Amino acid sequence: MSHDPQHPQNSGHGDAHAAHSCCAHSAAAEEKKARDPVCGMQVDPAKARSSEHDGQHYYFCGQGCQRRFDAEPNKYLHPHGGHGHSARAPAAVAPGTVWTCPMHPEIRADAPGDCPKCGMALEPETPSADSDEADAQAARAHRRKLWICAALTLPVVVLSMSGIGTAVPAAAWAEAVLGSIVLLWGGRSFFVRGWRSLRPWSPNMYTLIALGSGVAWLYSLVALLLPQIFPPAFRDAHGQVATYFEAAAVIVTLVLLGDYFEWRARLRTGSAIKALIGLAPKTALRIDADGEHEVPLDAVQVGDRLRVRPGEKIPVDGQVVDGRSSVDESMLTGEPVPVEKRSGDRVAAATVNQTGSLQIVADRVGADTMLSQIVQLVAQAQRSRAPLQRIADRVAAWFVPIVVAVAICAAAGWALFGPEPRLAHALIAAVSVLIIACPCALGLATPISIMVASGRGAQAGILFRDAAAIETLRAVDTLLLDKTGTLTEGRPSLHAVVAVGGEGARDQVLRDAAALEAASEHPLARAIVDGAKQQGLELPKVEDFASLTGQGVRGRVDGRELQLGNRALMEAADIAIDEALAASAERWRAEAATVVFLAADGRLTGALAVIDRIKASALPALQALRADGLRLMMLSGDDPRTAKAVAAQLQLEDFRGGLSPADKADVVRQLRAGGRIVAMAGDGINDAPALAAAQIGIAMGSGTDVAMESAQLTLLKGDLSAVLRARRLSQATVGNIRLNLWFAFAYNAIGVPVAAGVLYPFTGLLLSPMIAALAMSLSSLSVVSNALRLRRVAL
Repeated sequence: MSHDPQHPQNSGHGDAHAAHSCCAHSAAAEEKKARDPVCGMQVDPAKARSSEHDGQHYYFCGQGCQRRFDAEPNKYLHPHGGHGHSARAPAAVAPGTVWTCPMHPEIRADAPGDCPKCGMALEPETPSADSDEADAQAARAHRRKLWICAALTLPVVVLSMSGIGTAVPAAAWAEAVLGSIVLLWGGRSFFVRGWRSLRPWSPNMYTLIALGSGVAWLYSLVALLLPQIFPPAFRDAHGQVATYFEAAAVIVTLVLLGDYFEWRARLRTGSAIKALIGLAPKTALRIDADGEHEVPLDAVQVGDRLRVRPGEKIPVDGQVVDGRSSVDESMLTGEPVPVEKRSGDRVAAATVNQTGSLQIVADRVGADTMLSQIVQLVAQAQRSRAPLQRIADRVAAWFVPIVVAVAICAAAGWALFGPEPRLAHALIAAVSVLIIACPCALGLATPISIMVASGRGAQAGILFRDAAAIETLRAVDTLLLDKTGTLTEGRPSLHAVVAVGGEGARDQVLRDAAALEAASEHPLARAIVDGAKQQGLELPKVEDFASLTGQGVRGRVDGRELQLGNRALMEAADIAIDEALAASAERWRAEAATVVFLAADGRLTGALAVIDRIKASALPALQALRADGLRLMMLSGDDPRTAKAVAAQLQLEDFRGGLSPADKADVVRQLRAGGRIVAMAGDGINDAPALAAAQIGIAMGSGTDVAMESAQLTLLKGDLSAVLRARRLSQATVGNIRLNLWFAFAYNAIGVPVAAGVLYPFTGLLLSPMIAALAMSLSSLSVVSNALRLRRVAL
């Protein structure tokens, strides 16, 4: 590339200065600006990423733009004189991308190519914001090859059908040349895939296509060059040996057509995940010591203070430290109603700030944001295998050998018993059988539905961890429910504080309790800490803090050994609870409050009551779930009397309180041992064992990361009504898979015998290889199109 003095990068300012001359920056500052040649953003060369090309330095806003430039610099330096692209150009996909097969997720490659098992084009394991460019390039290249092959095939068909080829030698040679170009150029990838399938001995659709079209072409070539070697069984009534160049060419063209439509349809299955990726903003407004500066998203680090103006997308996960606004979180939860945010509230990347200005502190960036985790979870679910897939796998293992055997038997039958020319008819029947059989439709039946369903669920705030979860949820008959954060809001508030030493010691009890709980992440702990802060109490430092799962916390404050927790903790420490305090606790529990006791140096000093209000959506959701045939049971680590009060308000007859995490897991195992298919919904660390023990663990999106990692299903909004929507999606998906499998089995069960000629004795019908090729292509397309209906399923 020659040095271009007009390019903005070559001067380091130039266009950058002209483009921003109206900004309120000094001329000296503008002189330091450079322009990203990929996206056009103004960047500071001192801080930006850079690459060297032809002795010239170019600067980039982030890693994504730098990668694209490094792969194809001429595309961005000379946008009107770029080079062509391959069918699946890796240049538009970030280095390090893992490529996999939609039918065989165990296949993983570090570059695009074809699956060695089924021959299908590999796809990026996780779509990226840049993959649309690669997809567009692939579509153009595939469409171009298809049109060229169609243009070459048309005269071959015309010459063959008109009979000119048998009368005019030049026309016969034209058929041969044009048909061979289509087969050897247009169908080259089919033969490569078919040959590769033999090395791991995993014959597939392309094995059959290569065998069928190759046999037809090779036979035709020999018939053209050496017609004298063929016996009468190959000759028609005029003594001519028929050629089938048009059949080979049409087969290749129709398979290319089917591949193109199927491939385009498959790309739509990833549209939901690509839409999620595209939601992330490209820049953020960072607040530094010298003011506010727009920076690339890649440059934002944990702890950075950012401003989000009205109408802007929130760039990263963080906490509001100043300002008040409403935020549209529909991209996470599927709910259109904006959520009010103020200081102390959490916000998520890619949600939209609406009315006010917010200042946030970044605490999760890059791959750690909730948006990135959602993308990874959806991609993982899309690539997993459902139990129903085992049926197709068992059949597919024997499918191609059986089809080849049927083709040989059909050829033998026609050669022995068919009309003249018997061997020509035998060849047509064998080729038709090989071409019409479609293991691809069988293999795609399950994974394509899983891919679409995972994306549809993500749009509604429903994240499945794997395909087995999608398939199993519909069969669940028992739903176990944690109380705090699942049935209640998970935002408890301090209700009452009582001290053994009387009212004067109340502040000391609250201060000690809040000091202990300041190190805990439990919602009850936050309520106590917030209550102390509202009273203006200074919290001392805690030493030797320890969390006692299912009981409470302990630590040393001001030299005193403190314990804070439930009655079980007090009993374990042999600390007596006096009657007055016990009476107060009973009264609070009747109001559905949670009670914790505080002891200092082995002596009871007070008690605190915290109320977590029941979610407004909980009762209607439970009624709907019960109407859907589910047995409901509440499991709580809270005092049984508090659990009873909450259960009464929610009309739950089956509940258990005072359970440890191990107890909850035991309940799950007991129900499973009794033949129940169990789902467990929870949001806390203490729910993780039960979530893992259940067939389906359901994590509420407002809960802890541990809960989400233990669950097979995450509800981003944390609303139980989403369980019903998830069940509807599960039911629709399994129905869709079964319809796909039925269609694939029925298609092959009918198509293969018809191609073999089973109808000929009754109707005189013998299937043409060209019709067989069209039917084969349409079968895969039909399976994919049926799966795409899940994008519109009502949830």
